[in-house]
Amino acid sequence: MIELGRADGSQIDELMELTAQSLSQLEIKEHFNVIKEIGRGKYGRVLLVTHRCRGTPMALKVMPKSSTKLQGFLREYCISLHLSCHPCIVGLFGIAFQSAEHYGFAQELVIGRDLFAVIQPKVGIPESSVKRCMVQVASALEFIHSHGLVHRDVKPENILLLDASCCRVKLADFGLAQKRGTMIRYITGTLPYMSPELCSRALPEGQGEEDMGTDPPLSVEPSLDTWAFGVVIFCILTGYFPWERCTDTDEFYQEFADWCHEEVEEEVPPLWRKFTPEAMEMFGKLLSPEAGRRFTVGEVRAYVEKDWLKKQQQAPEKDKVNPNATATSNEARVIEDREKPNKT
Repeated sequence: MIELGRADGSQIDELMELTAQSLSQLEIKEHFNVIKEIGRGKYGRVLLVTHRCRGTPMALKVMPKSSTKLQGFLREYCISLHLSCHPCIVGLFGIAFQSAEHYGFAQELVIGRDLFAVIQPKVGIPESSVKRCMVQVASALEFIHSHGLVHRDVKPENILLLDASCCRVKLADFGLAQKRGTMIRYITGTLPYMSPELCSRALPEGQGEEDMGTDPPLSVEPSLDTWAFGVVIFCILTGYFPWERCTDTDEFYQEFADWCHEEVEEEVPPLWRKFTPEAMEMFGKLLSPEAGRRFTVGEVRAYVEKDWLKKQQQAPEKDKVNPNATATSNEARVIEDREKPNKT
């Protein structure tokens, strides 16, 4: 019997072993009516389908065997299934299978857009909506971390909206999720949501793992999610990223890191001057450059009743986010003008 209450992530290994032994062999079109494609990425595709027997609408995530390792598929499915009972995490139907060319599993269909799609470039979304959204995401992440797991891909594209007011949101996509304590030797590529310690493990372009030297591997910890969570708050409040990557070659990151390290109160960096002192205190806790000094994501609750944007900086407060707001690309889509060239 699997003890689902254990907090060390070890139950995932047991779930993976059981799932591997019982993985069904089926062809997608024999068991599902494919209506349309609703998502696509490096991992594969997400299809809107109905189950031929049940008639239930579902989101079917399918990954090509040619580019997907069985263990990676099993890990994503089992972590997703294990966590799907939380109200702020996308649900699963317990259907996992393989076809001749794909691995796949069935998820709850969330009718709506992702958070990124409603962010107005250089404007963001109303502060009240940001707070409603991030309290729910914090709850989801706390649940994930309590089970000895780390999401590792917290970003607006993976936060799904169930309504236009951010009254209900769900965290999705556990493709990068891992057990706490998993060791990372290197990563390829960086995103603005990645913490300094993670960016330091990025392979330089054109180099291989053998070029990484003797640096010790990085342990996967909840502090990685805390950093990404803080960056997401900045992005959706402002409509742009605070930096391109967390390295000493990025002057915007370096300005913020220098501010964090000052023992006496210093003037905040230019990009951060629209925030209230209370908000800067919150960001200082969530975005400490030293992972060991970062607070947990639940710290956001202590600041929900405080103003985050200075009054003259607040976007018009409406109950709903702008449904017509569109982003500019599928990667780093929000940032267009930050006194620097576009990040794409």
